Amino acid sequence: MKLLFAAAEAAPFIKTGGLADVIGALPRALKEAGADIRVVLPKYSGIPDSYKEKLTHKSSVFVQLGWRSQYCGIEEYNDNGIPVYFIDNEFYFGRDGVYGYGDDGERFAFFSKAVLDILPEIGFKPDVIHCHDWHTGMVPLLLKDTYAHDPFYDNIQSVYTIHNLLYQGVFPYAVFGELLGLDNRHFTAAGAEYYGSVNFMKTGIVYADKVTTVSPTYAQEIRTAYYGYGLDGLLSSIGDKLTGIVNGIDTKSYNPNTDKTLHTRYKSSLAKKRENKTALQTELGLPVNIKTPMIGIVSRLVEPKGLDLVVRILDELLYGDDVQIVVLGTGEAGYEDWFRQAAFRHPNQLSAQIRFSETLSRNIYAASDMFLMPSMFEPCGISQLLAMRYGSVPIVRETGGLNDTVQAYNEHTGEGNGFSFSSYNAHDMLHTIRRALAFYRDEPSWKKIVQNGMSADFSWLASAKEYMGIYEQLKD
Repeated sequence: MKLLFAAAEAAPFIKTGGLADVIGALPRALKEAGADIRVVLPKYSGIPDSYKEKLTHKSSVFVQLGWRSQYCGIEEYNDNGIPVYFIDNEFYFGRDGVYGYGDDGERFAFFSKAVLDILPEIGFKPDVIHCHDWHTGMVPLLLKDTYAHDPFYDNIQSVYTIHNLLYQGVFPYAVFGELLGLDNRHFTAAGAEYYGSVNFMKTGIVYADKVTTVSPTYAQEIRTAYYGYGLDGLLSSIGDKLTGIVNGIDTKSYNPNTDKTLHTRYKSSLAKKRENKTALQTELGLPVNIKTPMIGIVSRLVEPKGLDLVVRILDELLYGDDVQIVVLGTGEAGYEDWFRQAAFRHPNQLSAQIRFSETLSRNIYAASDMFLMPSMFEPCGISQLLAMRYGSVPIVRETGGLNDTVQAYNEHTGEGNGFSFSSYNAHDMLHTIRRALAFYRDEPSWKKIVQNGMSADFSWLASAKEYMGIYEQLKD
């Protein structure tokens, strides 16, 4: 099975969010599952020099974009046996940031065409091009229209993955007609058109041969008006063309038994795990007490993460319960300021670390007894998987991938790996937190919950097998 992944970002080269983690890890699992896989990315100026210095110039082509013929350099990096191709164009990608420019539509129209134009140059004809998020949404249509008459592209199938439906890539018609030169028979309500503009994500959904998203529950949620962001009707109409597959995590990198960033490494011992709690309490200036339950929050500080629920009940929780909370993240200024002020009000119970730190995030997973994720929506979520990997029990709202990966503990059967609530309600969340705190004081039950989470298989290999099944369907 020959596969090409096309995406806007990938760890460790360039990262703004969870998409990069997926593109950095899933190809390795697919290679392990037997696929011949390659990846294509834009060559941003923000890619570290340590990687740029190891790029090999393979070739170059010129991409026709409207009346202009744009240079496209092809540079290659060997990522542990996986060829990664970087699309080099200084005008489009030689900038400080990754997204957020006024010409993003043109930039990723160029990238979409470049993904297809470089294939003859690199001598690789994939069975499937797997496109990720809105940035590559035009590729499936280009395959079926512009490139359909070139025998080289015969029988190449496409899979399109929705990582977050909130970001759809909506741009003026000129991107569709003038730059990509696509036929207006595709610019219809049943095609790429969206209220007079072109919608990259909608286009990918309509024209790809298969559509996936990052959890089974999210695949159902986005068919509803509340989660569908205007595309619920389309997503409801495509039936089993849409499949939800839960993301995995890099279990080699995130391993509490070998993670060198931790104060104390451990396999399954709660006693050793809690040594990380006292170390973090000391580091952050919280009272050192191994018995005090610690709740971790590692998150972007934005409304969809459910932080308005936390704001509503945090003082009530801290005034009423023996608990410590450690928050790590950056985001909206209002939330950043609120958590700083809350830490000033509760210096012995709350530490607000308004910054990004990979090392501190790992230490919070290791030190915390519980991990709070009350998201308004969560397509998959990675933090709850990392928390369980490190023995921190997740407390989540039942949405998207949180619903698929966290099962509420049942004290009668001993089943379950966390605690959950369904309504987007602050006091439902508070009740669930206090239920978790009650079980924390019951050591045998708590050990069982922790073990249930740590023993689960959230590796990418499990997800890769499901993706291979999707690809095989397209070959039949």
